[in-house]
Amino acid sequence: MSDPMQVLITGATSGIGKQLALDYAAEGHHVVACGRNQQALSELEQRYPEHIAGQVLDMTNAQETVQALRAYSNVDVVILVAGLCEYLDVDNFSADLFARVFDVNVVGTMRCVEGLLPNLRAGSKLVIVGSTARLLPFTKAQAYGGSKAALHYITQSLQVDLAERGIKVLSVSPGFVETPMTQQNDFEMPMQVSVEFASNSIRRGIAKNKVDITFPRTFGWFLKFASRLPQSWQLALSRRFKQAS
Repeated sequence: MSDPMQVLITGATSGIGKQLALDYAAEGHHVVACGRNQQALSELEQRYPEHIAGQVLDMTNAQETVQALRAYSNVDVVILVAGLCEYLDVDNFSADLFARVFDVNVVGTMRCVEGLLPNLRAGSKLVIVGSTARLLPFTKAQAYGGSKAALHYITQSLQVDLAERGIKVLSVSPGFVETPMTQQNDFEMPMQVSVEFASNSIRRGIAKNKVDITFPRTFGWFLKFASRLPQSWQLALSRRFKQAS
């Protein structure tokens, strides 16, 4: 095994973030697991007391988030996983829903970057987890997909601006992953994968310094191809998806 790394993960109390924390710890790396649920963090610490340290973190609190993360130096890999999904009912349109989703997925993620960036150094990796939902105009996903599209653009822009500092910025775009969040969905989720599959895909991509980590491969390829079609074709395809759901 390579030398142990210091890995900081947000959203580490459930889903993909939790599995990443467990897998990195099992490999002997030192993990800072961040999340809002103190009990869940304590359970992670108990499973790997020598390798996992919990950090209570609420990304909607700007001052506390920046202050808490500013304390961590010598971090080799930062994986910003934490996110929120709410679906829009256009018959009861709510701008507040957009505010909630964007405050966590975009602004909250950038609060983490603000807190951590001053301590990142050449060779550090900043990994931002988005979603393949950014690729097509899916029904009811205006807030969620819009936030992930914004996050992907920001990630690409950071790739440009941080290259001269030697900081690698990697973008992750999962398809449907079996997590507590997706369990609330009431529609078909094609090619859904497990959190173990997601963690393996992300960790392999990080190890290879892939700037675009999209999985599962076939689903990601299909959506990327569809996103390059004329807009009228994309809309027609998305309407077909809506009718089938």
